[in-house]
Order: sequence, then C-alpha cells, then structure tokens
Amino acid sequence: MSRLRIALAALAVIAAMCSGGSADAAEIKVLASGSLKGALSLLIPDFQKSSGDTATIEYGPAGAIMGRIQNNDAADVVIVSRSQIEKLANNGKVLPGSLVNVAGIALGIAVRKGAPRPDISSVEAFKHALLSARSIGYRDPATGSTSGTYAASLLERLGMSEDLKPKLRLDRTEGDAPENVFRTVASGEIEMQIGQITEIVIAPGVELAGPLPSEIQNTTMMAAGIVGTSKAPEAASVFIRFISSPTAAGVLKATGFIAVKEN
Repeated sequence: MSRLRIALAALAVIAAMCSGGSADAAEIKVLASGSLKGALSLLIPDFQKSSGDTATIEYGPAGAIMGRIQNNDAADVVIVSRSQIEKLANNGKVLPGSLVNVAGIALGIAVRKGAPRPDISSVEAFKHALLSARSIGYRDPATGSTSGTYAASLLERLGMSEDLKPKLRLDRTEGDAPENVFRTVASGEIEMQIGQITEIVIAPGVELAGPLPSEIQNTTMMAAGIVGTSKAPEAASVFIRFISSPTAAGVLKATGFIAVKEN
C-alpha cells in the first residue's frame, strides 16, 4: 500500500470515529494558495465527515489570495506563505493568535512525461541544463506567484537572466487551477519549467525531473490563519487543527510537501 493510501486510510478511520453530525454545523470559506489544491482535495472529505462542517475552497496564487484578504473579501480561513500571513496579521486582517504552519513547499523542475530528465544534481549541472534547454518556463511574478518571484530572482542571482531571456516563457494562468500551470510543458511547447513540486505532481502529462539543488533551493512555509471578519471562527479553528494534524501531515507529505517540525 502506498504512503498516500495509508495516510488516507488513517484519516478515514479518524473521520468515522468522530462523525455524527451536529445541529450547529457551520459553513466555512477557505482562500488558499493553489499549491495546496492536490492535498486539500484529499483532506476535505474527511474533515467534513469528522466535523459535520462544510468547507468550500477557492484557490489562486498566494500573492493574489493575500490581496483578496487585504481587500476584505469574505472568508473564514486563509492559507498563504508564513511571511504573507504574518503581514496580514500585523495589518489586522488575520487573528494574530490563530497562525499555524501547515507544510513546506520546495521547488523543482517539470518535464514532459517520458522526456529525458536533465541533470540538475548540482548548481553547475542546473545552469548547464538551463543553457541547453530549448525553452524554459516559470510563473509570471506579476501573478503574485511565490515560485515565479523566486525563479526570476534566482536567474538574476546566477547571472543568467539576459542569456536566457530569448527562451523564457512566463505562465500567466489565473492560478485557481494549478494543475494547468504546466500544460505547455505537457504539450511539448516548453522543454522544462521551474515550479512548486506540489503542483508538478498533480499536473497531467508532466513529471518531476527533480528538486532544485540544495544550495539554491527555496522552501516556502505555508501557514493558515483565521480571517478577522470570519463569521465562524470556531469552525475555522477546527479546520486549521485538522489540516495541521499529524495524520493530515501524512497526506501532505505524500503529495510533495515537507513536514512541519513544530508550531
């Protein structure tokens, strides 16, 4: 049995033990970074079964989600990067005492399924792979994507921005469907694309060539918090505890996330 199936089976057992419904069941709205879509899609059914509450989730680039909260969009829970949620808390948009780390996300390289995997085992090998590639993609930083922002700064730091400019292709999809971010890689239009591993593993037609070398890796800690204007803060708190529980961590790890050491 795979690690993901074991984690899901454990969640199902817990949900069955805790289920029973409630006359006070709540409906909560979650705004989350698209990088979490694969994992949350697996976790939500068991959360709803165990709590009796209903959760609807809207996804988008982390920066865009942060902007929605800043603009007072109605929501109960927000999940973005730790630095972003701390800014929201400092601005009074998220309850300061509600912040909880959920999981970390690392960056990797996506290639078309079945295509040769480039050697990216070292910084020099990574640079050679970029120079040899016919075309290279990453998320447009203007979309608010944390991976796109980092990829642009990384190429600048490596002194490769100008040399690679003619073959760079920026993805500008909305981000509510992260599985579509790599569709031009799947079609063969783009040879390789830098992106979040959690999005690569759920994208059809592509596969993970490998993570970025440790020296240039960037791990983003994703964190959840209760929106200050939430109409169901107690249910929001239950949801956050559920997705940050040890059992949920098994599902997160199996879908490409890095486990949280402590909160």
